Formats: sequence, C-alpha cells, structure tokens
Amino acid sequence: MLQALKRIHYVTPSPIQAAFIPEAIDGFDVIGQAKTGTGKTAAFAIPIIEMMEQRGRGPQAIILAPTRELVQQIVVETQSLCHGRDVVVCGIYGGEPIEKQLRALVRGVDIVVGTPGRVIDHIERKTLYMGEIMHVVLDEADRMLDIGFRPDIERILRKVPDPHQTLLLSATISDEIRKLAQRYMYQPVEMNLSKDEPSVETIKQHYITVEHDRKIELLLHLLEHDQPRQCIVFTRTKRGADKLAERLRGRIKGIATIHGDLAQTVRNRVMQGFRDGTIPVLVATDVVGRGIDVNDISHVINYDIPDDAENYLHRIGRTGRMGKDGIAYTFVGPDQGDPLTAIEFLINKSIPAYKPEGFEAYRREAKREGAYREIYSTTRTRSAYGSLGK
Repeated sequence: MLQALKRIHYVTPSPIQAAFIPEAIDGFDVIGQAKTGTGKTAAFAIPIIEMMEQRGRGPQAIILAPTRELVQQIVVETQSLCHGRDVVVCGIYGGEPIEKQLRALVRGVDIVVGTPGRVIDHIERKTLYMGEIMHVVLDEADRMLDIGFRPDIERILRKVPDPHQTLLLSATISDEIRKLAQRYMYQPVEMNLSKDEPSVETIKQHYITVEHDRKIELLLHLLEHDQPRQCIVFTRTKRGADKLAERLRGRIKGIATIHGDLAQTVRNRVMQGFRDGTIPVLVATDVVGRGIDVNDISHVINYDIPDDAENYLHRIGRTGRMGKDGIAYTFVGPDQGDPLTAIEFLINKSIPAYKPEGFEAYRREAKREGAYREIYSTTRTRSAYGSLGK
C-alpha cells in the first residue's frame, strides 16, 4: 500500500482520510460527513484493500455511488491503490452493453463499484453473487437518496450477509440518512469533517451582472483573460449545454459537452479527455457535473445561475479541491436577484460583484441601467440584512 501511495504521490492524508481509515481498518461501521474533493475515495478504499482476503466465489466488497461518472472515477482510483496486488475492481452501471460487465463478473472480481439500479439488475440476473460480501460502501449517500435510490439501496443491503462492515459517506447527514444508518449499520462511529457551514474558503467567488444576449461573449472574454487550466461551464438544461457547446465550437479549442442524454461511450470518451487535459473546457449539467472528480479544475463558470442554492455548492465544489485554489464566476441576469440572494444566505457570505476588465457585460441604456442598479441594491440589502441571517 505504501508503494501504491508513493506511486500516485499521496504523501499526507487529508482530514477525512486521517480520521476515517483507522476506524474502518479496525472493522467498525463508520459514517463520514465530508464534502467532495476531500479524498473520500481513498478513505474507504484503502481499508477495504488492506482487509482483502483470498478470492472466493464472489466479490468481497461493493461500493454504491449515484452516477456513472462517479463509479468510473472510483474504479480508476481504487485500481491505482491496488497497484502491485492481485485485486480485481469492476464497475457496473447503465448506459453501456451489459455483456462486458457479465464477462468481468464471470472471470471473478474482488471489488464491485456500481450504481444501485445496475447492481439490482445483476442481482436479479443472478450474475452478481452477494454471498461473500464483507464490506459495503454508500458513497455520496445524500445524492443517492435525493435521486430516489433508497428502495434499491435497501434491496441491496438486505442481500448482504452478516456480519459485514458498512461505510457511509455523505456531504450532509439528513434525517433520512440517519434512519437508513439506524436500520442497516451497527453502532457506527460518526465523524463530521465538513463542519456546520459550507466550506468555500479556497474558492474565490464572484458574480457578474450580464444581459442574456451578452453571456457567450462574456464567457469567451473570461476564458481568454483568465486562461484556466481546466474549466467547467454549468448550464441548467441538457439542451442548453448542447446549444452553448455548438455555438462555441470553432471559437474555443478542445471544448466538449456532457449530460445524461449522451451515450455512455461518448460520456466515457469526454471524461477521459477531460481527465487527461485534452479537453480543457467542459460544458455540463448539474446531474452529471456532480460526478466529476478532477483535481486540476481551476475555474467553474455558472453560465446559468442554479435555481437551487444547494446546487451552487455542488457546482463550485468541482474546483478548489484538495486544498488548491479555485475561481467561481456566476452570471446573473437583471431579474435573478432572488436566486443570488438565496445562495448568499446558504453560504453565509456576500459574493462580490466583478466587472471584467475591458468588457461591458450589459448595454448602457438608461432603462437597463436602472434595472441593474435596482437588482444590485436589492441583492446587497437582502444579503447584508441581519448579517446574512445570523
């Protein structure tokens, strides 16, 4: 394990790793509350790999995650941590032919990483033997419950033989997660490495007031001016992502789009290009965007301001990972003061306005000027009221 860690340049454990690994490796059930980008995968993968026994009829560990992209990333990182060992890791998820997964399961695997729906599919086909599972991981449990996976998760957990170890990781611990833990975990050790408030200290946040028909030019200006290492541009809809990427092709080298309607082979190719740096700018929607775990993302641009303030945190959390600095820009229209204010209340912080040097983000018409002054004044007043809700 030390050789594998040295090979991937892991020197000092992150807080979640330092707290989580000793408890997990001692065999306890553990609930870890930590945000994405803090090293959660290694926190649960290292103990599981260390506790692996000689391969038997079926896998010894199953890791459940909410999205295909997250499953793929967990597989890649776990395989890196298994370097030099005879440990087989297999990802199972929808959107690609099931035959490839069937062949891998027949050959024999030690660790299965999958989305709940596809795991259920394999259980029903009797192609995934659960009789030797000793470790279960629920990664991003809050997200899995948000998108309706609770029935599938419970069906899977009921198939796991006792005794076994359950590790649960989540950015937030809701009442629903506590009920799940009470029912399926044994005296879990609980640790909170995310504190009570959102952690955005390493991310420089700005909003830019812009008219709708100037957003593309503003985006191009920021990319030219900042020259980000890697950047994710978030849109609200899949159609909006496609439309934006199409309009930018030919003007930005190496741009790509990713969302839930794309074929899995296309999504795999796009994510591989983004990881290896051949795709520097990625246009994404919220559902897929949350599963992107790439440590070198320097910029997040909210081309469309999210309706849900929680999604803002998930978006900007793609940058500023593992202690690195990051920049988040949010484009705000003249009628979008309310969602901006909701975001500021959530993070308990005023987001400063930013005026791009050498660029006018809106036309200087008298009527428009009045509208922008009004939204700016309203947003600042609401955000400052009562010290942001304190």
